[in-house]
Amino acid sequence: MNGSSGSHGLGLYALKPWYARRLSGVRGALARRAVSPDALTAAGVVCAAGAAAALAWLPAPLAALPVAALLAARLACANLDGALARDTGRSTRRGALLNELGDRAADLVMLAGFLPLAPRWLVATAALAATLPSWVSLAGAAAGAGRLNGGPVGKTERCALVVVAAASAWAAPVLVVIAAGSALTAAVRCGRLWGELGTR
Repeated sequence: MNGSSGSHGLGLYALKPWYARRLSGVRGALARRAVSPDALTAAGVVCAAGAAAALAWLPAPLAALPVAALLAARLACANLDGALARDTGRSTRRGALLNELGDRAADLVMLAGFLPLAPRWLVATAALAATLPSWVSLAGAAAGAGRLNGGPVGKTERCALVVVAAASAWAAPVLVVIAAGSALTAAVRCGRLWGELGTR
């Protein structure tokens, strides 16, 4: 993430420090080549678009491998952009804004890959629900709370569920899980923020 983020995470988000350590060599190479953190944010969106195309056009389970690889790259970019910005002293408020917009765009583009596979209303519902946890976290951060991340169905879990759809062709059931899980995640974050903020 190109900007500040909190460490409050549940679910697969807890693996972020481990994933960041695995990427430390890549981060060092990018720093030596003066790669822009904003370019990594944009690359994450491109990888999500590639995963959506593979999901839409390749049959299951053939789609699973390219979708998994591209979404792993999308998550790597989301991990590397902020770390690279911090390592190289290039953290900016504009970069933080771009990071948030890039994350939301990558999620929506990824879910667009379901359009040929499931009813449009269901795809739209899942896409709308997928944005809810971020809106809650951003509202909490604006009120002075820590930035909440993670599950039970956060960004990483949504990527994993898309891989499940690519492997199984269960597009509609996966979209239902994404929609319900994202709504639940928003409710969980809202409850945590409500308690954290108290009456201050």
